[in-house]
Amino acid sequence: MDPALSPTLDIDELADNFSLFDDWEDRYRYIIDLGKKMDPLPEAAKVPANKVEGCMSQVWLTSEIHPPANGGEPILVFHADSDAHIVRGLLAVLLIVFSGKTPSEILAVDADAELARLELDQHISPNRRNGVASVVRIIRATAATCSTT
Repeated sequence: MDPALSPTLDIDELADNFSLFDDWEDRYRYIIDLGKKMDPLPEAAKVPANKVEGCMSQVWLTSEIHPPANGGEPILVFHADSDAHIVRGLLAVLLIVFSGKTPSEILAVDADAELARLELDQHISPNRRNGVASVVRIIRATAATCSTT
């Protein structure tokens, strides 16, 4: 499994890690490092059907649906990649927020609030915010299609 998506790193720990850095240059380096830890998507997955529109960089997003445990909801696991280091890091952050959760859990996440909690809403460009919003829309749409609630 992707080290960046390890169950030992969740949004709370990510927020705690962010708070350890005094300036945004260090936070950007941390975000880039998160992206470097992600497994790259195989070239076969970098097809138009997986490409996220609305991103300035090239971004691909795939998902896997894992069967429900004990009759519950399925678990959605997302994989992403980009040709830009900072975008890849932002994707890692989004995967920490959303991947490995049930559709209900994904749909309950307030992505804007989580990004604000990390202060990313104030420190990424409007174009990158649009790209992040596009990825979140796809993740939420995938969850909505798999939702049993």
